[in-house]
Amino acid sequence: MAAADALVVWMFGHRKLHKQRLVSDDDTLSRHACARILGKNAPLDPSADIGYHEPVVKKLDALIINPGALESIYQELSRTIAAVEPPIWTALLANHLRHKGYSVAIMDCEGEWLSAPEAAARIAAYDPRLIVVAVYGQQPSASTQNMHGAGLLCKAIKQLDPDRKILLVGGHVAALPEQTLREEAADFVCQGEGPATIRGLLESDMETPEHLARVPGLWHRKDGQPVFSSPARLIGSEELSAELPGMAWDILPMKNYRAHNWHCFGHISQRQPYASLYTSLGCPFHCSFCCINAPFGGSGFRHWDPAFTITQFDLLAEQYGVRNVKIADEMFVLKERHFLELCRLLKDHNHGFNIWAYSRIDTVKPGHLRALKDAGVNWLVLGIESHSKYVRDGVTKGRFTGEDIARVVRQIQEAGIQVMGNYIFGLPDDDFDSMQVTLDMAIDLKTEWANFYSAMAYPGSQLYQFAVANQWRLPETWLGYSQHARETLPLPTKHVSAGEVLAFRDRAWEIYFTNPGYLSCVKAKFGEETLQHVVEMTRYKLKRKFAAPLPDAVPQRRAFAAP
Repeated sequence: MAAADALVVWMFGHRKLHKQRLVSDDDTLSRHACARILGKNAPLDPSADIGYHEPVVKKLDALIINPGALESIYQELSRTIAAVEPPIWTALLANHLRHKGYSVAIMDCEGEWLSAPEAAARIAAYDPRLIVVAVYGQQPSASTQNMHGAGLLCKAIKQLDPDRKILLVGGHVAALPEQTLREEAADFVCQGEGPATIRGLLESDMETPEHLARVPGLWHRKDGQPVFSSPARLIGSEELSAELPGMAWDILPMKNYRAHNWHCFGHISQRQPYASLYTSLGCPFHCSFCCINAPFGGSGFRHWDPAFTITQFDLLAEQYGVRNVKIADEMFVLKERHFLELCRLLKDHNHGFNIWAYSRIDTVKPGHLRALKDAGVNWLVLGIESHSKYVRDGVTKGRFTGEDIARVVRQIQEAGIQVMGNYIFGLPDDDFDSMQVTLDMAIDLKTEWANFYSAMAYPGSQLYQFAVANQWRLPETWLGYSQHARETLPLPTKHVSAGEVLAFRDRAWEIYFTNPGYLSCVKAKFGEETLQHVVEMTRYKLKRKFAAPLPDAVPQRRAFAAP
């Protein structure tokens, strides 16, 4: 291949910037591939004093892919309603590898609306030594639903080139590593958070059992059977800023991401640009329906130094013009020395962010609210789950009461912060009466947004282990774990069938968002444009394969007091 046919790639490694030459098996490289590898911020002046060495011919070390199947997962909501988020772990892993001296690129199938065949067809232009398919999602429970797109992608890649090496990493695969390796068209599966396993593979020949046995956190095949090497060590809190030094924003399609609609109430036409990031990892709590800690091997909490994290916020504001930001931590409002210091820095840097973050009823305190609001936190998302303390106790969800919930919601709203309440219908002890009381509570609380979920036994959760042990019916496909898919199949309860739980959830959502009192509140607080957006949103009707007829007057409508 002539020198003119090679692609010059800039990458970070070993504390200086290198310039290397990447070549394809083909004699051409798509402009798309060049753009995604280089990133918009790569220096283009070869005379700049950056300490590069002479170009060498080298294959790309790793291509990290975020799989996509938005239309299957969200149906028509995917077009304009659902958020399109930066793939956090995909970009964290990419930046980790760059800082270790490896050449890396990202393909975001979700962010670029690529089908599995389209994504597979582009891989030849990258010619990577290793393909890493990162199966995460917009929230921890979304990893399993994203296995639908990941599985299609792996099959499409292997159909085009059976010799491509594929590693699956993510929450779902860490929860079910052996099963994943048996079922999917992949060579390797990571049990753990990923960085050490990916590096170990890149340092190996990716073939011989002796090499693979030394890769930490790796499931691979030996004599056709899945075998595990050894656990990978977790990155400690004090190491996060060095080992996971932020996201590789420059090789993401940043212009394509779109905030949640409710996040931009009051400026609904300004959902872009948008970003999401972690300031901490893990959760110390033990809710039985949650699977967040699957990649980490257990409960725990680690956080980046706020002095480092603020540099990521600065970059988003100054380089990408981002104002809408999701702090994706499972529990942002938890450790005061972490989140209050970051709030202080966000206030001092004064970028005018519109931030949303997660909290719990029993972690947010009145003394926190001024600091959160001054930092730009305009929305707090609370995991309320159920009105019934008996039902919540059955899934180990806090020790707060209905009165505690109402008091905390009012305190947050009085501080000028909007509230989004998360509710779950179909927890093991639910019946129609308890689910109705939860819906009534949601209406009485008058939060600015509400998410209604059906209870799912997500792999990696205690509830999944319990469901398997008791031979409960689970979805036949990973797509069935989506909350919004045609194939959605939630758990039954002791008193209500799975199809009835699903139908109750969909009807409750309709009751809440078409309630004249709620719509009056939206108009009064956010204006006519946001009101019309909500009205238009309620015209979307999800198609459901497993929804069952409900008894008459279930659920019941309740008045939603106007402001």
